[in-house]
Order: sequence, then C-alpha cells, then structure tokens
Amino acid sequence: MTDSTPGAPGPRAALVVVDVQRGFDDAAYWGRRDNPSCEANIAALLAHWQESGRPVVFVRHDSTTPTSPLHPDRPGNAFKDILTGTPDLLVRKSVNSSFHGSPDLHAWLQAHDVPELVVCGITTNHCCETTARVGGNLGYRVHFALDATHTFDRTGPGGVTVPAADLARVTAVNLHGEFATVATTAQLTSPSR
Repeated sequence: MTDSTPGAPGPRAALVVVDVQRGFDDAAYWGRRDNPSCEANIAALLAHWQESGRPVVFVRHDSTTPTSPLHPDRPGNAFKDILTGTPDLLVRKSVNSSFHGSPDLHAWLQAHDVPELVVCGITTNHCCETTARVGGNLGYRVHFALDATHTFDRTGPGGVTVPAADLARVTAVNLHGEFATVATTAQLTSPSR
C-alpha cells in the first residue's frame, strides 16, 4: 500500500505523460469525454518538470488496429501540441501499460535511480490507470494526477453507458492508497511541505 497523503513529489520523480495524442480529439470515434482542463493541467505539469530539471517520459500508443486514430500510419498518432521539448525517454507501446513498451520503462527508471512517478495523460481508466497499477506493483511511489487525465463515456455489459466523469471517480477510488496517491496538478506542483 502507498502513502495516501498528497504532497509534492521528490527531486528524482519522473513525470510520465501517457498517450497525449491527436487521435484522441476524434469525438466521432471515441465519444464524449470529461475534464476539459486536462490538457492545460498536463501542460502545467510538463512546464514545472522541465523547469525543475526532473526526468520527463513521453509514452505513445502505436495501435495495431489499422482503423484506429492512434495507428502509426494515421496523423492522430502524433503528440498534441502541448507536449513541448524533448523528453528524457520516449516509450512506444501497443498495450495499456507504459511498462510494457519499448524501450523498457522499468529498466530505464532503475538505471537512472528514479524511485517515484507522476502519471498523467489519456485515458484515465485505461493506460493511465494501468501504468499506475503496474508502477505501484513494481515498488515505485506513484502519484496520479487525476485532473491531468481524461476519459470517455463507456458502454458496458447489458448496454449500460457509464459517464466519463464517473469512470474517473472510480479510477481515483481504485488507485488511491493502494497503487498510488491521487492528487491534483496544484498539489503536485506546490513546494514541498
């Protein structure tokens, strides 16, 4: 179990920016989303990390489905304009976990003595949540920047549609105190207490 007290991450914490790609702007493909402040919060986290000189990891989803907006042959595979600068590591993946891509995120974090992660990006309850869960299982202190993620409405068994905002709240409950500390962008960018 992780410490569930929100606070500023340490000086070696890596910002892991998951799948902030143009293809997620395709509302006809994905449906209705939540959290219109997501991108602004990601940009704020990224600027803070770059200014402090802490490690930054960009993760890109290279879908193996030819019709997906995230397929490498489609323009939606590209990062959104809010991702500026050169990351310390670029991970490419085709599954939900950023720890199951190339190059190997866990090996890189270990080689660079990084004990702590801040996870943000798209989508809250898929690639971001999975990355946080695996990171927690691997022993990292994980912070989950809930307001720097977004997701989409999902239809489940029996045809029941769950709104994106509800999915995000459930992700926060699932992660907090077990796999990660759920926090806000403001908490993660504030001076250490």
